[in-house]
Amino acid sequence: MKLELFDFIDESLALIEKNSDMLNEVAGELERFFNNSFFIKDHFLNVNYRIKSPESLREKILRYNFYLKYKTPENLLHNLSDLIGFRIECRFIEDEVKIYNDIVKLFSIKEEDGYYSNTLNSSIMLKLDDRQPQIQKNGFEIYKIDGKYKKDDIEVNFELQIKSLVNVFWGEIDHRVLYKNFNYMLTEDFFRDIMSSIKDSLAMIDRQLMVVFNHLNGMDASDAANKKVQLKSLLSKIIHDIYITKVRQEIGFVIDFKKSTDVIVNYIFMQGGPEESKNYSENFLRILNRLNVIGNNDISFNKYIDFDREIFYNDDFTRKIGTNILSVINKDFRWNLFFKIIFEIEDGDNVHNFRGFLIYLRYLYHESIMLCLSKKDIEDNKKEEIIHSIMDKIADNFCREIDIDFINECNVKKLNGKIQKLLIDINTYNDWLKNREFILNELTDYSI
Repeated sequence: MKLELFDFIDESLALIEKNSDMLNEVAGELERFFNNSFFIKDHFLNVNYRIKSPESLREKILRYNFYLKYKTPENLLHNLSDLIGFRIECRFIEDEVKIYNDIVKLFSIKEEDGYYSNTLNSSIMLKLDDRQPQIQKNGFEIYKIDGKYKKDDIEVNFELQIKSLVNVFWGEIDHRVLYKNFNYMLTEDFFRDIMSSIKDSLAMIDRQLMVVFNHLNGMDASDAANKKVQLKSLLSKIIHDIYITKVRQEIGFVIDFKKSTDVIVNYIFMQGGPEESKNYSENFLRILNRLNVIGNNDISFNKYIDFDREIFYNDDFTRKIGTNILSVINKDFRWNLFFKIIFEIEDGDNVHNFRGFLIYLRYLYHESIMLCLSKKDIEDNKKEEIIHSIMDKIADNFCREIDIDFINECNVKKLNGKIQKLLIDINTYNDWLKNREFILNELTDYSI
């Protein structure tokens, strides 16, 4: 004799088949509504839907004992929350909350039982009182909203999900590998550890895709300045990725040196000659070719950096900075890595490249101070005296900690900005003499 449970399943499937035309009509109306409501949003991609398949419904009835809970097929279909499943897709994970906020704004008319309707189609309601995003059984978050379609004598439940591209992919993995795999129970912890690792990797991919999208979205090929920024940014990313992989392989861990690679790229581009489009393109190709060679070479991160001769400095600033860097270059891993990258990319003479970087660093501050004093009523020799005093104080600040973050682009700009503010009311040499002690004390207190 056949179990009543299976009669219940057969009757439920037959009921869905009987109402298939109505369900497809409702699903089509819902799809058009959500597409028309959000197509103007840049973060919106499209809407997908599915009507629950016979196989999926059969499995759900068995898995959750719906036969005992709902008693009749009619009651089951009336209460099944995801008879129709909708998915609004967006580009990135952070776009999911944007779509959700758009939905909350659209569905602003409060109804019963936590449901809200909208002014565009009063037949469509969403339950927005539930906390979002929800936490799934696997521990991960998802935007999942119960919906209801009511028109005349038709009432159909549906479920609305909001998913980014990587979360669509993740959902397929999770559903097919875990939810649909009844054999994984024996090694459940192992599977969940692996799945958690995959989820983390997808989140990283999402962030990388968003960076690429934002970068491409802001591109203007006719803008020469923007072209330079793009080339530098791309090279910095390539250098970072090459070396972070090699560091991980040899040392077993990774460090954050993205800002340092930005400094390296700025220095190398300045070494390449005048800032003209032709020079930038040629310099870009030169560095790219060099990186292709480096990418295939073995690099040792546990060896000393050696110099084959004594280093002579151009002035007091480069001498102070240089001697202090040399005191830690084979002790501080970040300084060691920083100059290893420069020496490998530039190739050739380490002494020459080391001095070249110190001159570049001096240039960053010297030119900024010169610009501040350019229109002041001060004799040239007095301007040089002022510049020397400020440069000497900058070098002293650096020597207190010898921190590589001191030379990061954002910190150089921050310090130059402070100097500009301190010099704004210095219009004569006498102004400088009166305020010299205060200005230098302010710079002494500066920290990164």
